[in-house]
Amino acid sequence: MTVLRCIILLQFTTMLALGQLAHQSKPPSVPKQPEAMVRSLYREVVARHPVGIPRDVDMKTFAPYLSKSLLHRIDLARACEDDYYRRHQNPNEKPPIDWLEFGLFTGGNEKVSPRSFHVERTQSERDGSFRVYVRLTLGSPRNLWIWHVSAIVVEENGHFVVDDVIFLKDDDLDDESSLSETLASGCDGPRWVGYGEQRNDLKQQR
Repeated sequence: MTVLRCIILLQFTTMLALGQLAHQSKPPSVPKQPEAMVRSLYREVVARHPVGIPRDVDMKTFAPYLSKSLLHRIDLARACEDDYYRRHQNPNEKPPIDWLEFGLFTGGNEKVSPRSFHVERTQSERDGSFRVYVRLTLGSPRNLWIWHVSAIVVEENGHFVVDDVIFLKDDDLDDESSLSETLASGCDGPRWVGYGEQRNDLKQQR
């Protein structure tokens, strides 16, 4: 009876030790880290309401939240914008550049100035990235305008950063679009080529 009791006690102690070890070795909940970063980013977005490509102080504020790849796309878009102004110096001509009146993290038109935001959920992707879904709101509680974006978050140099932003379909947006597409629209790298000009050139050649 004593031997049996010792065996049972040994098994119980072993199971308890293994359980504690498994609990200690379990990694922290990773999705909370991308969510925390995106939440911090959108606090700045709601406070500053950046329109177009952020510059100076605003850029210094937002840059730490962005991946190297996204920062490079922003640099190319800024160079493309500068190239447009070199070629078109008519002050009465409105530049047809998509991102000039665009909120890079929120969307176009009135969507540049949300009143509040809420991080709804995080989805892990097979490539190791995360989609953090954000609800944005504008207007009074009686006349509330709600739309959604999805921040694509990746890990870079040991911390999480935004690599792209997806503007999700809603009543005002027929098709899903992305920030990276917007920044490249009308550009060939740092050069402004316009919309459809290359296609028109090909038609003329034929």
